[in-house]
Amino acid sequence: MANSFRTQGVDPATLRSTQSVSVNNQPETLQFLPASPRSAGLIFVCGSGGSANAYAPLLRPLADEGYPIFIVKLPYRFAFLESHRQAAIERVCAVVASHPKISHWVVAGHSLGGALACRDVQDRRHSFSALVLIGTTHPKQDDLSSLQLPVTKVYASLDGVAPADKVDQNWRLLPPHTKRVLIEGGNHSQFGHYGHQLLDGAPKISRPAQQAATRAELLAALRPPQK
Repeated sequence: MANSFRTQGVDPATLRSTQSVSVNNQPETLQFLPASPRSAGLIFVCGSGGSANAYAPLLRPLADEGYPIFIVKLPYRFAFLESHRQAAIERVCAVVASHPKISHWVVAGHSLGGALACRDVQDRRHSFSALVLIGTTHPKQDDLSSLQLPVTKVYASLDGVAPADKVDQNWRLLPPHTKRVLIEGGNHSQFGHYGHQLLDGAPKISRPAQQAATRAELLAALRPPQK
């Protein structure tokens, strides 16, 4: 089970700084900081058990396009306790507070990270401009149906951890304008770069294809609406 969460298949170059993007690996976040940043940034909360490095291939290309990226690590990787989850939520808030020049914040998360992103938006909805939920059945308890900001739900047809039918059961807790993006042939673990997770389905598309479709939705959320 531990091996299934081990990061794999990440090109080391993805985690190295270049002239255009600095990689800053902090105890609470992994940051990709463009030399010439845009005014929109992404905060991405890891899924339970997944390392920040496992999401680098999904997210680094967004930094290469000028968007500051902050991957929030979960305490003890799994955030077993409620106190751990609250700490992760506070890490998101700390990123926002530390970067006042970013005016358009997108908060996103995979699996449990999606649940925590929901709680961030529920508690501090005026701090964020868009929400992207990836491979998660959440929200389950938080009623976000009155949210005015753009919301995107990305899920996969062969996800055995966050099955499509359970995703549909909680649709009433999201605002009516929520954008629904179903990735046919995708599964749960291919949203990141780690092993095959227990109960997950066998994918019928490649990991790069699944992540490219997901990245396109994150990029759309990062682009502020034209006035």
